Parts: sequence; C-alpha cells; structure tokens
Amino acid sequence: MNSPSSAAPALRFDPVTGLAPAIIQDAATGQVLMLGYVNELAWARTQQEGRVTFFSRSKNRLWTKGESSGNYLSVVSTHVDCDADTVLIRAVPAGPTCHRGTTSCFEQPHQHASPAAPVGFLGALERLITERHQFPERAPQSYTVSLFQKGMAKIAQKVGEEAVETVIDAVTGQRETLKGEVADLLYHLLVLMVGAGVSMEDVVAVLEERHRLPNTRHLTEGQ
Repeated sequence: MNSPSSAAPALRFDPVTGLAPAIIQDAATGQVLMLGYVNELAWARTQQEGRVTFFSRSKNRLWTKGESSGNYLSVVSTHVDCDADTVLIRAVPAGPTCHRGTTSCFEQPHQHASPAAPVGFLGALERLITERHQFPERAPQSYTVSLFQKGMAKIAQKVGEEAVETVIDAVTGQRETLKGEVADLLYHLLVLMVGAGVSMEDVVAVLEERHRLPNTRHLTEGQ
C-alpha cells in the first residue's frame, strides 16, 4: 500500500452521515469492483491493516470485506479525489467481490459480461501466471507451470522463438496469423517477466518516465 503524501488531502466525511464513498478498483485490471462507504474508523482501519474495511449501513457497524467469505480486498494504493470527499481504493481481490459470485458488483450474473479492456485482461493474465508460479500444485498439468519447471533458459528460448515468428509474419504481411503470434509472444513474455520478478507495473513505470523525459533517453543509451 502506498504511503500517504504530506501534500495529499485528508479524506472529508459527510457532516450529517459521517460517511464518504469508497470506490474499489481492481489494481491489475482496472475493473470497478464495488462501491462502499467508510467512516473515520473504517478508513483508519483500512489504512492500518491493508484490507478494505467499510462502515455497513445495513449492519450499522464496521465491516471488513471478506470477513465471512474470505474474499478480502488487499489495498495497493488509495487516492482521495479533488474535493477530498471520495476515495478510490486500488486493491487485489482474493476472490469474487460480489456476494452473488461475480467479479464485480456491477455485473449481471445471468448476462454475458462485457469484454475486458485489453490492458485489463493482460493484468488478469499476469495475475494468473503469477499464481501458477507461486502455487504450481494448484494446476500441476498447466502449460505455464511446465514452463516454470523447465527454468528461465527454456522460457527465454520460447520468447525468442515467438519473437522470430512474429517478425516473419509482420514482414510477410500475414495479418491473420500475426495476431496469434503476437498473442503467443505476449504470453511468453509475461511468463518470463514473472519468472524474473519484473511486473507490468515496473515496465509501465519505465515507459512513463521515458515519456516524461523524451529528450534525455539518449543519455542512458550512450548515444
């Protein structure tokens, strides 16, 4: 969880209800999971324990999400809005967020879910690959698990093979097969990153830094 900045505004609570809305977003996929409310005590506990705690208006008490189901929301970062009366909490869910068993409270269980945003799906895929790496016993027949068992040299070899096949299809104009090759390359690259302990967040941070300083990149490349 991020440390609150000294310049960040303190969360303000409604003077009548003593509550402030808390929007929960999946830190990996960007999907909005639920909306709840926090009072001063719930907000303090959320920050102290790193698990999202709400004030339940129906129970009239503090309520840690997942206290009965085990589907906790582990806090990654918190972001108070410009008016300081609403907070966005980026979190990692331990399971379905909604009591109906859906990932998000905004999904309808009997309807087809909307397609995931491309970046959001990559985040979900990275999480699954990480789970395969950390808990191989949960899916012993998984191809991902078999790659990790073969070691980094084999994973790197697969990335190289998929990169070559991607380049060939791109150069020869094979658009339809190129899509599959790029998918294979992205997947194996994510496996390599997880195995090496590098996250997409790490890579995006580098890209963002380069974007902010576009004219100084040559200083780090010896040009």
